Amino acid sequence: MKKIYSFLLGTMLFTACSQTQEGGMPFQNTIKIEEGDSQELIIEKAAHVVPTPNQLAALQNEFIAFIHFGPNTFTRMEWGNGMEDPKIFDLKELDTDQWCEAMKAAGMKMVILTAKHHDGFVLWQSRYTKHGIMSSGFEDGKGDVLKDLSASCQKYGLKLGVYLSPADLFQIESPDGLYGNLSKYTKRTIPREVPGRPFANQTKFEFVVDDYNEYFLNQLFEVLTEYGPIHEVWFDGAHPKRKGGQTYNYPAWKELIHKLAPDAVIFGREDVRWCGNEAGGTRPTEWNVVPYPADPDTMTQFADMTDAVLGGRDELYKGKYLHYQQAETNTSIREGWFYRDDTHQQVRSADDVFDIYERAVGGNSTFLLNIPPNRDGKFSSRDVESLKETGKRIRETYGTNLLAGAKGPKEVLDGKEDTYLLMKDKEFTVKMPSPVTINRIMLQEAIATNGERVEKHAVDAWMDGAWKEIAVSTNIGYKRILRFPEITTDKLRFRLLESRQTPAISHISAHYYKSRPPQLGFRQDMNGMVTIEPKLQDFGWKSHGENAAGNLNAGYKIYYTTDGTEPTEASAEYTEPVQLDRCELKAVAVLHGEKGTVSGERLGLIKKDWKLLDAKGGSNPSLLALDLGNNQDLNGFAYKPQTGKGFKGGVTKGTFKVSDDGKNWRTVESFEFGNLINDPSKRYHYFKKSVSARYVRFDITEMAQGQFTIGELDLL
Repeated sequence: MKKIYSFLLGTMLFTACSQTQEGGMPFQNTIKIEEGDSQELIIEKAAHVVPTPNQLAALQNEFIAFIHFGPNTFTRMEWGNGMEDPKIFDLKELDTDQWCEAMKAAGMKMVILTAKHHDGFVLWQSRYTKHGIMSSGFEDGKGDVLKDLSASCQKYGLKLGVYLSPADLFQIESPDGLYGNLSKYTKRTIPREVPGRPFANQTKFEFVVDDYNEYFLNQLFEVLTEYGPIHEVWFDGAHPKRKGGQTYNYPAWKELIHKLAPDAVIFGREDVRWCGNEAGGTRPTEWNVVPYPADPDTMTQFADMTDAVLGGRDELYKGKYLHYQQAETNTSIREGWFYRDDTHQQVRSADDVFDIYERAVGGNSTFLLNIPPNRDGKFSSRDVESLKETGKRIRETYGTNLLAGAKGPKEVLDGKEDTYLLMKDKEFTVKMPSPVTINRIMLQEAIATNGERVEKHAVDAWMDGAWKEIAVSTNIGYKRILRFPEITTDKLRFRLLESRQTPAISHISAHYYKSRPPQLGFRQDMNGMVTIEPKLQDFGWKSHGENAAGNLNAGYKIYYTTDGTEPTEASAEYTEPVQLDRCELKAVAVLHGEKGTVSGERLGLIKKDWKLLDAKGGSNPSLLALDLGNNQDLNGFAYKPQTGKGFKGGVTKGTFKVSDDGKNWRTVESFEFGNLINDPSKRYHYFKKSVSARYVRFDITEMAQGQFTIGELDLL
C-alpha cells in the first residue's frame, strides 16, 4: 500500500511540475508545430521543451573523456583500412587505473571507449568476430580493454560509455564480410547463441534484420550486458567506405539500448548531437531546443548540425517539431584522435583545455575531451600533466562559491537543483556580508521543469556608489559561465533583458579564477604594423580560433620597449598595433601587479616598399632576389620556416648575395640552419660585418620541404 501511495504522490508531483504557470501547456521533450501556429505560439512551445532525465544526467556530467585506442595506435594512422593484421595491436601492458586516476584528477565524470572504430577491430572478447584483441598477442589473446576499463571506472567512481562504429571496414573488405553482403531481412533472435559462451543476461529480442544489423545488435548486446552499467552509446556518422547499399536498422538498435541500458543517452541520434566541429569550438549561443523537419522519435537518419545558430527564433519558425537535444563539444588533447608520438604530436596546454571547459560547460553543452593512450597502454606524461593542471584550476575556481552567506532570493542561493525563482520582476539582487573579489559568475536555469527561456541577460556590480554592468550575454540553459576582469563588490544584480515567457533561475554563484599574466607573441605585417597579443599555442590540428590565454586572463596590460631594455610598468603601454622598423622589441604582460614572462624578438625592415626582382624554382625557388627600394645597411637576416599541416622543414642551406644594380652580384656569406623539422622556430644569421645594399639575393642550395617567400624573411 505504501508503494502505491508513493507512486500516486510521485505522479501527482510530476503532473504539477509538468504544467507551466502560463496557460497549462505541458512540458515535453518533443513538441509538434501544427500548421497555422503563430510565431507567438511556436515560441511558447519552445519554452515548454525540456530534457529527459537521462539527458539532464548527461548534462550534469559536464566534463567527460574519450579514449581512442586500437591498431591505429601502432600504425600511427587516423583511420585504419580494416585489413590490418590483429597482431599489429602489439600491446604489452595496460594500465587503465592510470587512465582513470588522471581523468578523475581532471574533474571528469565519465569515459567513453572506442570499443570498435571504423576498422572493425574490437577491444573486448566478442563472440561474433576474431578481428580484435582475441587475435592479438596481448595477454595471449585473453586480454579485454573494455573489461579492465570497466573495473577501473568502478574503482575510481567514473561512469562508462561505449563507442561502437556503425561503419566497419573489416566487414566491408573481407571476402565473407557481413557489411553490404545483400543478405535478406529475416526474423532473428538477439543475442545469437554461441556454444560454450552463454550470457548471464537472459533477455531475448526478435528483430527482422539482415546479416550486418544482426552482427551489430549481437555486439551491442555484449557490451551493454557484460561490462557494468553503460551511460552513453556513441554512434559516429563517419563512413570511410560503403558497400552494397547497406542500411542500419536504428529502431532495433534503439529498442535494444533502451532495454539493456536504461540510463544511457545515445549520441549522434535524438539524445545528444555533435557540436559541429572537432576543434573545441563553441557557439556564443548554444540552444538545446532545436527545430526538426520530422519527429526525432521516429527518425532513423540524423544530419549533422553545423550552422552558427541552431535554436534562435528565426530557426524555430522553420521547424515541424521542437526537440531538446544537447550538444557535446568534442576535441582531442592531441593533434589527432590516436596517439602517434611524443616528439611531433602537439598536446593542448592546460590554458587551452580549461578555456574550452569554461566555454563548453559554461555555454550549455558537455565537454568531451579525447585522451589517446600510448603504445605502453598508458596516458603520456604531458597529457597527464595538462589534465591534472586543468582539474586543479576547476577545483580552485569553482570549488568555492563566493556568494556563501549572501542575502537574496533563497531559491537561487540554496544550491538546490529543484528550487528556482520565476523572473516575473525581471531582476534580483544579491548582497554579500562583505566585499569579495570575483571574475566569474555561474548561472543556471531550471531546465528540467521550466525549459530554456532566457534569451539575453546582464549582471551588474555595485561599485563606487553606483551599479556598473560587468557582463552581458545571451541564453543560459543548463549553465552559463560569465567571464570578466576582476572586480570587488558586496552587491550583484541580475537583469533579465529578453526571454521566451517567464524564465526560472535556479542558481547563481560567484567565483575567482587566479589569472596569470599571459606569455606574449608578436606579428608584424608588410607595413611594419606590429601586434602584441597573448601567444597562441602551436596546435594546428582543427584549430578552434580561440586565444585561450587571452580568454582566461582578462584585465592584463602590456608594456613594451624597442631598445632591448627590460619593459616595466613605466614603459610604453601597448593599446593598439604600432608601426616599428628595425628594433629589438621586448614586451611583458602585467596583471594585478604580477609580471609575466618577458617576450622579445628582433624585428626587421618594413617590407612595404620591397619588390620581387627574381625567383626561380617554382614553389621551391632556388633563388629569391629582392629590390628593397633604397640602400640599406644590413647586419643579418631572420628566417621563420612555414609550419602547420604539409610543411616539414624549409631552407637548410644557402648563400646571401647583394648588388648595387640588381644585375651584378657579390657573395656576402653562406648560411645553414639545422633540425628545422623538429624545431621550426625563427632562426637568425648575423653577418661578420655589416653590408650596404639596395638589392639582395638568397641562393638556396638545400631545402627540406615547403616554400620560401618574402613573408618568411626579415632583414636586420
